[in-house]
Amino acid sequence: MLILDNIIFYLQKSGGVSVVWNELISRLNKEECLDILFLQYNTCPDNIYCGKMNISSRKILISRLLYLPVQRYIPVRLSSIKEPFIFHSSYYRFSINPFAINITTVHDFIYEYYIKGIRGRIHLWQKYYSIRNSDYIICVSENTKKDLLKFVPEVDPAKVRVVYNGVSDDYFVLSGNNSLTKVPFNIKQYIVFVGSRAAYKNFMFTIDAVMQSHYNLVIVGASLSLEERKILNIKLGEERYRHVGRVSNEELNTLYNNAFALLYPSSYEGFGIPILEAQKAGCPVIAYNSSSIPEIIGDTPLLLQSLTIAEVNRCILLLEDLEHRNNIILNGLKNAKRFSWDRMYAQILAIYKEALLSKL
Repeated sequence: MLILDNIIFYLQKSGGVSVVWNELISRLNKEECLDILFLQYNTCPDNIYCGKMNISSRKILISRLLYLPVQRYIPVRLSSIKEPFIFHSSYYRFSINPFAINITTVHDFIYEYYIKGIRGRIHLWQKYYSIRNSDYIICVSENTKKDLLKFVPEVDPAKVRVVYNGVSDDYFVLSGNNSLTKVPFNIKQYIVFVGSRAAYKNFMFTIDAVMQSHYNLVIVGASLSLEERKILNIKLGEERYRHVGRVSNEELNTLYNNAFALLYPSSYEGFGIPILEAQKAGCPVIAYNSSSIPEIIGDTPLLLQSLTIAEVNRCILLLEDLEHRNNIILNGLKNAKRFSWDRMYAQILAIYKEALLSKL
């Protein structure tokens, strides 16, 4: 038996962890020969994936015991189950049932590096509590595994498996007329920035880099703060940037296809899915040579060796040479083929089978 804890859908509206979990459970939900239950809660989430799951009611366990902001930190009992089963939570929970085989997926160590105070301490307590009580630990990159063994050195490396995330087939090179769909600026005249704008993502550096170029900026993600908009207006002016908000995969694919480049200067990533999305769409990626990024992006001359305008300008000059640009795009397309959600799913399914066999 497998029990999948869908709590991430009740903790965030969207985000990388939700993407990964949705890709996993959407495939598990199609498996007729597996005994699977999904743990859900008595609140109605507004997560973008939750309403699309189409899970049969016979596969759903409803937990109604406690107020969710409290319950998220409490181990799961499942005391009625009297045979070995796998418990895999979407976000740092484990089962205290003695028959449980606990599996935890570790996505990154952002809190360890960047988030302090009471919020950070509570998160780390929950995270390490789950890791220390897990029979198997899945890391989404070798760099994340390295961080795991750095921050939780008592973990037995034999418990750890590296399983890369995938990238959606919604991203691909558009052909001919399909590439001429309306975009905020002329084709190849804008640089795109995708995702969170937390400090370690270096959005302010992106603004400075674009300001020093002749390109425009398209921002994908949450609403701009008043301070962000003020800085953008001062440094770029209203005519040189567009904020398009959260967009569909189809819309993002169009933005990638028509962009000069994706600028991804994040100082830390557990994986970095937008890198692969852009590469699959034929969009060159300029990214910082840090954390898991060189592991994921593959062989490219567009890794920033330092967060300096000079380094970004070096990459821009390379991409303005058509021969270099085409080679970089082809290498990106080839690199993106290393990753797929089906491959991730097959590897996690193999871990489940290994775990169950170990208890027979």
